[in-house]
Amino acid sequence: MSNKKEIWQYPLEDILRGYCSDEEQFCCVVCGEAFERGQVFSMDGKLFDAYGAVKHHALACHGDLAEYILGQEPGLAGISAVQRQLLRCILDGKSDREISALMGIAQSTVRNHRFKLREKEKQAKMFLALMQSLERKTRSSIGSSDAGAIEELHVSATMVDERYNITEQERLKTIQTYIDENGALKQFPAREKKKIIVLREIMKNFKPDTEYTEKEVNRILMRIFEEDYPSIRRALIEYGFMDRSRDCTVYRVRG
Repeated sequence: MSNKKEIWQYPLEDILRGYCSDEEQFCCVVCGEAFERGQVFSMDGKLFDAYGAVKHHALACHGDLAEYILGQEPGLAGISAVQRQLLRCILDGKSDREISALMGIAQSTVRNHRFKLREKEKQAKMFLALMQSLERKTRSSIGSSDAGAIEELHVSATMVDERYNITEQERLKTIQTYIDENGALKQFPAREKKKIIVLREIMKNFKPDTEYTEKEVNRILMRIFEEDYPSIRRALIEYGFMDRSRDCTVYRVRG
């Protein structure tokens, strides 16, 4: 079983427990780390079978599921920045009085936020049921249109709007137009949607779970677009494809 899915593509029960499994292995739904059945894994001075290892890994590397989701961009869960802050306070066990003081809002506003979040939970359940029923009835995904299947956006996207409404045909045409057979960028597109397609393709040159110095990032990007590689580097940060430390010495793939 190879895990190349985004976390939201898994069944809800797999997301909640933090892993999926088949006859061969257990796999973390967040990062794709796999643990083969029948093997023994040494982690933090303890020995685990595959089932225990994936559970230990998920908690040690990604924390509680709520913590992980709240650590992502608010758009991933369809919440606002204010709602994320409130949910973080609730997760930390803060009272309405404490939340009021921390967020600088009235306690009645805190209660109103709680009410709206409960309503959002009900709506989310009904919307999920609607989407799954629709897919069963029509035998097609809501993401399939006359222009082709709309591609999934990366989990760390810093903005979620029509710029991410990208079909496979659009992706292939843009890559053919702007990237040559050697993987070098002919020119950096001006249109936002095409930028996203190109940046997503450029990210194939970076490995997840790897730290890069700025010099290493520059060296990779210079091979791709020597003419203006600093602009590409900044765009990778701006669009949420990469993270960098405050002192700009360490870069990592996001998501």
